[in-house]
Amino acid sequence: MTMSTGKKHIILGIHILDRMKDAVEVQKLFTKYGSHIKTRLGLHEVSGDFCAPGGIVILEMHGEETVCRELGQKLQAIDGIEVKEMIFTHPEV
Repeated sequence: MTMSTGKKHIILGIHILDRMKDAVEVQKLFTKYGSHIKTRLGLHEVSGDFCAPGGIVILEMHGEETVCRELGQKLQAIDGIEVKEMIFTHPEV
């Protein structure tokens, strides 16, 4: 089934290889685009005496598609960061 009309639901998956090195720059972008981030989930491996240097952040975006994609492009431009995009289309109700 294809949907030719409807609202797009954009999810960005952000893989950060070195959280300590890139955290400040990434957080600045998250703050700048904060009104377009509906949900933010951070995942990284930890145990009693270990905290992984890398991690994944999942963002559920809100607002204009061009602005949401702009954030993904700016994050992708940071060395050591990979961004994947998922788009779900919902029919207008």
